[in-house]
Amino acid sequence: GPVVGSWYRILDWLIPGNTKVVAVKKAILDQGAFAPCFLGCFLAVTGATNGLSVHDNWSKIQQDYMDALMTNYCIWPPVQIANFYLVPLQHRLAVVQCVAIVWNCYLSWKANRM
Repeated sequence: GPVVGSWYRILDWLIPGNTKVVAVKKAILDQGAFAPCFLGCFLAVTGATNGLSVHDNWSKIQQDYMDALMTNYCIWPPVQIANFYLVPLQHRLAVVQCVAIVWNCYLSWKANRM
C-alpha cells in the first residue's frame, strides 16, 4: 500500500494532468519501470521467506518471472489507464487494491508452486 501510494504521487509529479494521453504515459511508466521491479522483488522475497537457497531462489525467479510479467501485461495496463484517467489520486490505491486481490492470488500461486 504505502509503496504504491507513494509511486502514484511520484507519477502525478512527473506527469501532471489527467487527459487520456497523460493516463497512457503514466501507465507506460508504471508498467515499464515499476511493475517489472516490483514483480522481481516480490518473487525474490517470497522465495527467501519460503526458505529457498540463493541458488534455488534465483532458479525459481528465472522460471517464473517472464510468465508472471506477461500475465501482468495482460491485466494491468487497461486497469491502470482507466485508473489514471478516471479516478482521483486519493482513490487510485483503493481501485488497484480491488484488482490486486485477484492478482495477488495469482502471484501467490505462481511463487509457491514448486
